[in-house]
Amino acid sequence: MFINNFNPVALTIFSLEIRWYSLAYIFGIILGWVILKKFLDKEQKQITNLDDLLSFIILGIILGGRLGYVLFYNLEYYLLNLTEIFMIWKGGMSFHGGLIGVIIATVIYSKKNNFNSFIFLDLISFVAPIGIFFGRVANFINSELYGKISTVPWGVIFLKVDNYPRHPSQLYEASLEGLLLFLILFFLVKKDFLKKRSFISSIFLIFYSTFRFVIEFFREPDVQIGHVIFNLTMGQVLCFVFFIIGFYLLQKNEK
Repeated sequence: MFINNFNPVALTIFSLEIRWYSLAYIFGIILGWVILKKFLDKEQKQITNLDDLLSFIILGIILGGRLGYVLFYNLEYYLLNLTEIFMIWKGGMSFHGGLIGVIIATVIYSKKNNFNSFIFLDLISFVAPIGIFFGRVANFINSELYGKISTVPWGVIFLKVDNYPRHPSQLYEASLEGLLLFLILFFLVKKDFLKKRSFISSIFLIFYSTFRFVIEFFREPDVQIGHVIFNLTMGQVLCFVFFIIGFYLLQKNEK
């Protein structure tokens, strides 16, 4: 039985604490960008202005992720504590909010530069699982988004939570939404890269939503909201919505 008692702070420089979660964002974005650039160079497919898009993506992740958490997961609390909306260092980011933020930022950037939005959305979808992988590992280190109590041999005791063995749901997500999804997309882009607009985006939405929906059954629901409808969590409801969007894009692509 593994006992998780990791320090969420990776290192301290004077009085500045650098947390694993922050490093996960940085590593995920940088590594994803490097892989994407190398892949484009190797395939000799030059997409102009790609580097300029990075700042838009980062802004979309941060603003979308934070506002998504506020709106989807803890609106009542933040309505009473408005100033805490800006205190990102206290935690509270939503993947689906970040996804919406990236989509909006990419659409704005694409229109500004007269590009088809799905050129960039497909590129971002291709490397997004890399960031997801690092993010979920950071969740594991932080003992957050932990799983339900379980007797499985690979159960983990999160000492910051209690003394019961639990599903390491963060690692389930890192493996499926991160590693496996990246391999699936890597195979598809090698086979048919950017020939069908929105194809990679649709596959990303479908597989991510499916993996996340299933894993949520092994994960403790958010304490402040619990189950929202049909005994499903907010994450599962949002996954269902994005699965439908992904399926719609895929069907549209087939026509």
